[in-house]
Amino acid sequence: MKTVLTCAQPTGNLTLGNYLGAVRNWAALLPGNECYFGIVDQHAITTDYSPAELRQNCLRCVAQYIACGLDPESAHIFMQSHVTGHTELAWALSCLTPVGDLFRMTQFKEKTGSSGAVDSGDGAPWQNASLSGKPQPKPLMNGGLLYYPVLMAADILLYNADVVPVGEDQKQHLELCRDLAQRFNHYYSDTFTIPDAYIPETGARIMSLQDPSRKMSKSDANERATLFILDTPEQIKKKIMSAVTDSDSAITYEPARHGIRNLLDIFGALTNRAPKEIAAEFDGRGYADFKNALVDVAVESLAPIRQKFDELMENKDFLQQVLQQGAAAAQKRAWKILAKVHRKAGFLEPLR
Repeated sequence: MKTVLTCAQPTGNLTLGNYLGAVRNWAALLPGNECYFGIVDQHAITTDYSPAELRQNCLRCVAQYIACGLDPESAHIFMQSHVTGHTELAWALSCLTPVGDLFRMTQFKEKTGSSGAVDSGDGAPWQNASLSGKPQPKPLMNGGLLYYPVLMAADILLYNADVVPVGEDQKQHLELCRDLAQRFNHYYSDTFTIPDAYIPETGARIMSLQDPSRKMSKSDANERATLFILDTPEQIKKKIMSAVTDSDSAITYEPARHGIRNLLDIFGALTNRAPKEIAAEFDGRGYADFKNALVDVAVESLAPIRQKFDELMENKDFLQQVLQQGAAAAQKRAWKILAKVHRKAGFLEPLR
């Protein structure tokens, strides 16, 4: 069996894009593979956050994963902070990571507004909290954001994963992970498997309903731009009926027609049908007929997920049990890899 590892931050409700482009495809990998699904709460503290919200979001994330088809009997679902080894391995890998590589990471530059040049990144809003007497926000350019890709590499290599399902926006981070694995293997000796990316051919990129040139995002300020898997039927209808199309009323699947193409992609992903086949079915009919049909498909597809989620959130003891079992399986594997790393790095074996 191959080892499959994927991790995601617990950042609230999953979008339809998260479900169709990621979680549903993770569930398809369960048969015949050893699957680990990490909820990376340590990554979640790199920006300002509420500790109480983080704890709640972690449980909601577990419930959504299970509701979307990740059977805890077939997969190991765990919290990153519950497994010893992630930060320890990240330290060893950071000592092999050129700082310039981290400053050149696209996501780091986007989140910090950095050009990629090395600077202090203190920023005017950051003050010494002990002097001001008031809680201060995290600095715009903090070490956690900079070293985020190294911890992500450790998340993967700690389990010697063969396959890593990633989105297009994480490919650069996975390339760094592969580089670090090769560098460690070269500097010490063969230790890590070089992981391969798994990016589904279809349904991998669902775009915003209001700006189909951009990826659907849970942080979009426009509430009609994003469909969430826990949206009510009324919310789903409101968002789909107001989705952007274009002035051409014909329903065709063409690269230049971003709006209708995105809706056809969603329709196709939810029904496991080819978007062009769906477009042909609605040939000669207007947007209203097509959107109403898409509303029916979306409501029917997401209703079981929302119902299962509500049931799971009423049984938090079960969710905690899932995390406990997942952490135990993850820790067993992590200890083996970490012991190899410590030995090859020259650390003395601890007395027991």
